[in-house]
Amino acid sequence: MFWQDKVIVITGGSSGLGKELAQAFGKAGGKVVIAALEPEIVDVAVTELQQEGIDCAGLACNVTSDEDVEKLKSFVLDKYGKVDVLVNVAGRTDRGKMLDWTADKFEKVMKLNFFALVRVTHAFLPELLKTQGRIINIGSLASKSASRWTGAYPTSKHAVAAYSQQLRLELGSQGLKVLLVCPGPIARETERLYPLEGLEDLPESARRPGAGVKVKKLDPKKLVAAILKASEKGLPELVMPWKARLLFAIQQLFPRLGDWLVQKNT
Repeated sequence: MFWQDKVIVITGGSSGLGKELAQAFGKAGGKVVIAALEPEIVDVAVTELQQEGIDCAGLACNVTSDEDVEKLKSFVLDKYGKVDVLVNVAGRTDRGKMLDWTADKFEKVMKLNFFALVRVTHAFLPELLKTQGRIINIGSLASKSASRWTGAYPTSKHAVAAYSQQLRLELGSQGLKVLLVCPGPIARETERLYPLEGLEDLPESARRPGAGVKVKKLDPKKLVAAILKASEKGLPELVMPWKARLLFAIQQLFPRLGDWLVQKNT
């Protein structure tokens, strides 16, 4: 099995997509380290994964802190001696109007969605180059196309897309594989609705994942399987649903038409 005995570090790995990925990598034979902010939730996730027979460890880590990220790196190397895969999942989204989104608000989102991702990646890069390893950056359809009422989220995810490409261009010749994952909204047992306090004039659809984007929600199991397959093949990008690529191509060629399509479908 390709992932057998690979050491995989996953930020935001204690819940949601991060935990799904930890489970999938572990069942494929990988040794998984999950990092997330809340110690109790990390402990619960590690216990659950270990009960499934997965070689798993975890550490509470604030990925916006240089000190915490260095502790995470030391923890992984002390336990396993190497790193083969880094999966950057940790992030946040928000809602609001551009008229209200000041530079300070943008900075708060960028701090986690982009700067923390860079911080963790930069810390682990030397080890990943030693193993000719892989980086998986979880972006979004918003990495390719902005939409209304989503605050600084698309800006932060566009930055992740550019950073992923730069890593491939500069370090691909040294064996590093970097996959940017751009998924649409993911199906959950209970749909998460974002608060709109003070934003009552926004459409109700703005509360929903993807701010009401008109695409079918992704099965998390199928998404995770596609991510593992794409990374194994060394692909540079994975966009789901695939038809979103058509919109992205139109936006590049015909921006005015692209804007109209985004408004029509979100």
